[in-house]
Amino acid sequence: MKKLIAGILIGALALTSVFGATKKSKKAKAIEIKIGVVGSIYEDLWAPAQKALKAEGINLKIVQFSDYVTPNNALNNGEIDLNAFQHRIYLENDAGSHGYDIKLIGNTFIIPLNLYSNKVKSVSELKNGAVIAIPNDVTNGGRAIKVLAAAGLIKLSPNAGFNPTVSDIIENPKNIVIKELAANTIPSALADVDAAIVNGNYALDFGIKTESAIFKDTSVDEKQYWNLIAARTSDLKDPEKVEIFRKIVEAFQSKETEDVFNKTYGGYFIKEGWDIDEF
Repeated sequence: MKKLIAGILIGALALTSVFGATKKSKKAKAIEIKIGVVGSIYEDLWAPAQKALKAEGINLKIVQFSDYVTPNNALNNGEIDLNAFQHRIYLENDAGSHGYDIKLIGNTFIIPLNLYSNKVKSVSELKNGAVIAIPNDVTNGGRAIKVLAAAGLIKLSPNAGFNPTVSDIIENPKNIVIKELAANTIPSALADVDAAIVNGNYALDFGIKTESAIFKDTSVDEKQYWNLIAARTSDLKDPEKVEIFRKIVEAFQSKETEDVFNKTYGGYFIKEGWDIDEF
């Protein structure tokens, strides 16, 4: 009997050891994926996805960048695995300009690019020679110029492309002075200019409310301005990575994320392209 009890105890200990080792091995298999973003709001937007992915053994780590220049470079160089900060036209231009081999794998949302001012309450109050700041990158700058045209402040050449520049302005009745600045510096410069086009994520970071805009962006239905998740093209040749990335896209495109859009940010973010498989 003593031998039998001893045998049972040894077996139990062996099973405990095996199950203990199994639990440790499962923890060790947790995969870390780094995703680059620009702006603290992304911490909130990605929180539901992070929670859902953790249950699947995927640790999604948010990596913050302070500007729009570095995230694609970091992705292309392998410093991060994914990024989610830009819209389609920005990716096309940036990848083309720098030879980045990266590709969109999923759509996230669209956010407005509004005109704000600390000095006037409406576009009509802007005086002759008013200074307006806009982003200095090609795509957001082009979008900003179209916003100024939609607001009636300038008129663009009918030959202007999708991303117009200052040189495409053919009428400027108020002699508006357009000041091109890095997008991340514009909220801080708002007090020094008469008005400014502020990117949505920076507007939120600086507590600038959409209702305070003196003109609201009318280009929110343009597909080229849909924001996205991007990956290295080379990684998309690996079926295991594709499966992980697909889970990340699906985790973001969820009701829980949409609740953050609507309940936390009052509909500031609008989901787009969630029904499209971009892989």
